[in-house]
Amino acid sequence: MSDKTQFPFFSQTVPKEGAQYLGIIKLLQYFRWTFTGLFAADTDNGEHFIRTFTPVLAQNGICVVFAQPFLMNTKNFKYLFSVFHKWRQINVFVYYVEFTSFINGILITDYIFERLRKRVQEKVWITTALWDLAKEIKYSDFPFRYTHSIFSFLIQTKKWTSYDGFKYFYHLMRKFTYKHFHCSYAKPALSVKGWARCSEKENLETLPQEKIERIFSLDNSLIYNAIWTVARALNTAYSSLSLRTIKARKDMLEVQKLQPWQLHPFLKDPQIYNNTMDGMYANGNGNLMADFDILSWVWFPNRSATRVKFGSLAREKSASIKFSINKEAIMWSKWNNQPWPYSRCVEACQPGYFKVVQEGKPNCCYDCIPCAEGSISTQEDADHCTKCPEDQRQDKNRDQCIPKIITFLSYHENLGVILTSFALFLILTSSFILGIFSKYRETPIIKANNQDLSYVILVSLLLSFCTSFLFIGRPRRATCLLRQTVFSIIFSVAVSSVLAKTIMVVLAFLATKPGNRVRRWLGKGLANSIILSCSSIQVILCSIWLVVFPPFPGSDMHSQSGEIILQCNEGSTAMFYIALIYMGFLATICFIVAFLARNLPGAFNEAKLITFSMLVFCSVWISFVPTYLSTKGKYMVAVQVFSILASSTGLLGCIFIPKCYIILLRPDLNTKEQLILKNEMGN
Repeated sequence: MSDKTQFPFFSQTVPKEGAQYLGIIKLLQYFRWTFTGLFAADTDNGEHFIRTFTPVLAQNGICVVFAQPFLMNTKNFKYLFSVFHKWRQINVFVYYVEFTSFINGILITDYIFERLRKRVQEKVWITTALWDLAKEIKYSDFPFRYTHSIFSFLIQTKKWTSYDGFKYFYHLMRKFTYKHFHCSYAKPALSVKGWARCSEKENLETLPQEKIERIFSLDNSLIYNAIWTVARALNTAYSSLSLRTIKARKDMLEVQKLQPWQLHPFLKDPQIYNNTMDGMYANGNGNLMADFDILSWVWFPNRSATRVKFGSLAREKSASIKFSINKEAIMWSKWNNQPWPYSRCVEACQPGYFKVVQEGKPNCCYDCIPCAEGSISTQEDADHCTKCPEDQRQDKNRDQCIPKIITFLSYHENLGVILTSFALFLILTSSFILGIFSKYRETPIIKANNQDLSYVILVSLLLSFCTSFLFIGRPRRATCLLRQTVFSIIFSVAVSSVLAKTIMVVLAFLATKPGNRVRRWLGKGLANSIILSCSSIQVILCSIWLVVFPPFPGSDMHSQSGEIILQCNEGSTAMFYIALIYMGFLATICFIVAFLARNLPGAFNEAKLITFSMLVFCSVWISFVPTYLSTKGKYMVAVQVFSILASSTGLLGCIFIPKCYIILLRPDLNTKEQLILKNEMGN
């Protein structure tokens, strides 16, 4: 009948069952019933309901485990047995009923539940019935043993708060029927006047209360609405006629007769429906809609039943639909005063997790997987997790994003305090050694080993200890520009000075041999040339680095989870490693030369000491590279600071501590005679 092409003149007096779809979905979602079964009467309407409503439920996240019309046969029973045995979590059924089929579905399911081995939880039925179910519950010889609750929808009727309106309508209809249907005109042969013979079947004032209630029931109110709708349409149709045929009679105007088909365009007018249909209205498509009360049916041991309104589904002024529920108003049956049943395949995924459907099962059967690092979910049963912004991280519950912790190698943390203290101690130590060398500069042990180069090395080492402070603290533009280049240049000067010192030791030994021309190379010029030439290359490399690829402050938001690492972007990783490789190249040459000269005779031969110092230096920086690459954040900076301090300490300790020992604790060895004696014994 809904097919307008086949039945263009069909007009509804009640809404189609689709008007309740939204209310059923909202009801299921409110109680979090996502695991349901669909029952329907074995009719064309029931099949249509199953076919159309199943995808609607699926679109709203509700799983329909089965959708079954009521068939009173063995095959149907076996199918339902298998379904209920497997899916014991189904505790809510959506039930499409017609006037004659309400009890059938509940009867069949109770019959099956009675024969299942394990105890079955009482079920909830949400029906599409738009009529009063109290009589069906009252007059059914059925115990409702496995029925927890029955919910239904009822059209809101606002005009029936008293009988006055309907009494007026009733008396009008009585006068109409008296005149046109139940009256016959008779004129006896011997009489001048005729009279009307009428029979009045019922009188409203004398009817029993039960019959009056039936007259004022929803069904009769719908008839009342329909009559008023047709009346309004007729009035509008006649008012719109442009031509009237007027026939002169004594006291009567006869209006042009209206053909039935001419009435239908007016019946399609939404305004006519909206002004006459109590609790119902026509939408823009001409379909009849309604405002519904959501009811819970409660029955008692004496077989009486009553309805309790606990919610509504009503149209607002903005044309949107408002769904509301008063949880406190819900009344369960007297033996079911527990919380509402649970009808889910699995427990809901809490915020911080997302759903992954279990293979081979309905969509509502899923596993809960924690959100990945850096992402969150803020609602139950989330389909996916949302990634946090770059400057935020997930909290421990993975349900909200919080600002990331800003980290850098600070002076206030334990690691920064340790490195700072170590650097200050080494600065004081190198300053102390420099002071000793200045005070005892006229002693043989200092004069015999190129005094000026010793001062250059000590100052370079002192400055290298100071460069560690460029790496500690919040990265700034100035510190980022200076720290790698200053460190590289100072270390190159230090290593170049050690290389010059080693070469000078070798040349000094060769110069002692008669006739050797190496003596003319000895002097400050050669040493200065070695230092300047080797250091200049590093200065040129660092200058290119600063001009072409200047380092700058930056932040790393991805390396460490939950942290924003403030660091210096080196500008060019290649330039960083080139500078490091060049410094390693100088150290390697220095180590090879010192190693070859370690057995040269002499009282104060520094070749052995330089060999050990360069061994320490090279070991530190060789281990630095893999350690540096395997660490992240502030620990990368700490590794470099430690390498600077450790390698510088190796040079300071191996080259200068033995001399300080002789100067301070063994002054008897720091004499010219002792020097000559050692040389003669060596020869």
